[in-house]
Amino acid sequence: MAQLRAFESAERTGATIPEIVCFEKQSDWGGQWNYTWRTGLDEYGEPVHSSMYRNLWSNGPKEGLEFADYTFDEHFGHPISSYPPRSVLWDYIAGRLERTDVRKHIRFETVVRMVVFDEERREFSVTSEHLPTGETRTEVFDHVVVASGHFSFPFTPDVPGIETFPGYITHAHDFRGAEALEGSDVLVIGSSYSAEDIGSQAHKMGAKSVTASYRSAPMGYDWPDGFEERPRIEGIEGDRVFFADGTSKRVDAIIFCTGYLHKYPFLPDDLALSGPNTVYPDGLYRGVVWQRNPALFYVGAQDQWFTFNMFDVQAWYVRDLVLGVAQMPDEDSRAESIAHWRQRFSEIDGVSEEIVFQGEYVRDLMLQTDYPEFDVEEVVKVFIAWKTDKQQDIMGYRDQSYRSVMTGTLAVKHHTPWMDELDDSLEHYLSGYRLAELVPSGGSGG
Repeated sequence: MAQLRAFESAERTGATIPEIVCFEKQSDWGGQWNYTWRTGLDEYGEPVHSSMYRNLWSNGPKEGLEFADYTFDEHFGHPISSYPPRSVLWDYIAGRLERTDVRKHIRFETVVRMVVFDEERREFSVTSEHLPTGETRTEVFDHVVVASGHFSFPFTPDVPGIETFPGYITHAHDFRGAEALEGSDVLVIGSSYSAEDIGSQAHKMGAKSVTASYRSAPMGYDWPDGFEERPRIEGIEGDRVFFADGTSKRVDAIIFCTGYLHKYPFLPDDLALSGPNTVYPDGLYRGVVWQRNPALFYVGAQDQWFTFNMFDVQAWYVRDLVLGVAQMPDEDSRAESIAHWRQRFSEIDGVSEEIVFQGEYVRDLMLQTDYPEFDVEEVVKVFIAWKTDKQQDIMGYRDQSYRSVMTGTLAVKHHTPWMDELDDSLEHYLSGYRLAELVPSGGSGG
């Protein structure tokens, strides 16, 4: 979506843009934010793309991800809270493009089967299939942008004895809601965002207990009663899980929150990014240009503190390279830049430094384009404050409010504390704000 917006922005200013084809496997746009109840395989036998679950609320302040060219104020017409649910964020990102005609470039329910680069002709052959009809065709392109993300192919490690477990087992990718976990003893395996949030959701929805198993270090939050952390799992016997500290616990459900793989089944090895999920993957010049073939680009391939606005600046830069507005450096210059940023990345010490690092990356890329400039340093401060809020109150941090870096608008508190809010629909979320607008200035609202 960011790449389509980038080209549309250039076209609005008079630029001539090339023919664009966007292949979208799902029936609507939104990527991860396009929720589906399906898990495993979809109605066409294809792996389900989205890892979104029903009662997900943003786990980071919206002020950190706000588009510079389309603010929350512009979309909703009034302030909203800093931590909206998935339905609200989907409405926001979709709303930006609904005012344009970029949908004409998208082939929905169309999956890319193979991308092949012809060295002699210097062009890509892209084979795709329209899923409803099975129609397959191969077309030629000068450039390819991979913007499919890297949170769709789950990494699920083996655990000795797990085949004897009689309860519910899933990966975060296939988790769709915590309501069914009420009264259950739940084990989440992992110590990052999925474990933190799914564990919190399970606690919120009435799980009897939540245990988070960590491999190297605990998350270390001040968890509420009934929520604990234990070290790595040594093995499982029936419904009992044994941990590295010698303790054991009976559980009803196991949820793997163990991350995702860089996996691009439509790309041959010489075009496919691989390796660990980091804020600066090796092999990508400025985080977007595939060093081994600079006609291939990746958008959103790194680990992320910044999200929507980082995807934007990446897409703007890719657009300018394609249009010839920005110059593509030679191979040696690109390699030197990659080595420089990778060296800086290797020197990061701690979470705050990683946030600062990614902010500097975003700012560096933003300055190469005409993307609306915003105060990246202020966004970094928002993220660091968010981390502090979580340490102080892991179950209540979503009730905090931040000020928009783009507009200066202070977010309002949601009408219901997050722990008590069980309705994540767009209509319910906005209902309190619409009611508040009817109260005259200075009125009590009583």
